[in-house]
Amino acid sequence: MRIGAHVSTAGGPATAFDRAVDIGAEAVQIFASSPRAWRFRKPSDEQIADFRSRATESGVGLAFIHGSYLVNVGGSSDILEKSIECLVENMNAASALGVPGVIFHGGSHKGKGFDGVLDQASAALNQVLERTPDDTWLIIENSAGMGAHIGASFGELGRLVAAIDSPRVKICLDTQHCFAAGYDLATPNGVGAAMDEFDREIGLDRLVAVHANDTKMELGSGVDRHENIGDGFIGLDGFEAIMAHDSFRDVPFLLEVPGPEKKGPDRENVNRLKTIRNRLGLPGLV
Repeated sequence: MRIGAHVSTAGGPATAFDRAVDIGAEAVQIFASSPRAWRFRKPSDEQIADFRSRATESGVGLAFIHGSYLVNVGGSSDILEKSIECLVENMNAASALGVPGVIFHGGSHKGKGFDGVLDQASAALNQVLERTPDDTWLIIENSAGMGAHIGASFGELGRLVAAIDSPRVKICLDTQHCFAAGYDLATPNGVGAAMDEFDREIGLDRLVAVHANDTKMELGSGVDRHENIGDGFIGLDGFEAIMAHDSFRDVPFLLEVPGPEKKGPDRENVNRLKTIRNRLGLPGLV
């Protein structure tokens, strides 16, 4: 169980590993290009070589790419086309950098309902898979349920995964989004019930990453608002219940918390999860 974090790549992708080391992170998540622009800047051959080299030298190694926030596989035809191209670019970058996959949000069905966009979304994501290397995962993140967001329930995610029908499709579970969507991850019983449903609807073999975020919002709020570990409604006891569950034993935890100065994940948040891991006697990065 690695404890990692989303970090900046200012100065080049390889700098992510230096920032990870600075805060004690054992895995990283990065943006391969601006998450708020359609235009994708491919990493250069030199940047790719530096990234791969620094991944080994730092001892961190494990990295994920987070896709653009603009992606919406439930959107209009022009947005859908741009979303496919954007995901293809990110997946190709992941393969070049030696990153296992790209985590992305499905977007919104814009009032059409999940059933109204399921065929469109699955066809789009199959296109992405057909146009990208087999060594990359397409990793769908659960949503908080705000508005008409796709994939707030494990049932919806399971149906989308089944419609795509590829072993390359995986899931990233965001703890804040789960709590906002009504899954009570603050208690052992709630975690157990949630992960039983996850296994039933999706399959635990699909779970490859956790976005570890506490929440500013109450259970079932449907609102996406992250909080530092232990300072929100999930709390330290909730994260202990999550990390103690067998479903997460070998899954990396990636922090996306605001940090004490609103600068993102820091050493204190990393250490809070490491302290829980140590108390539970779980293995970490050696």
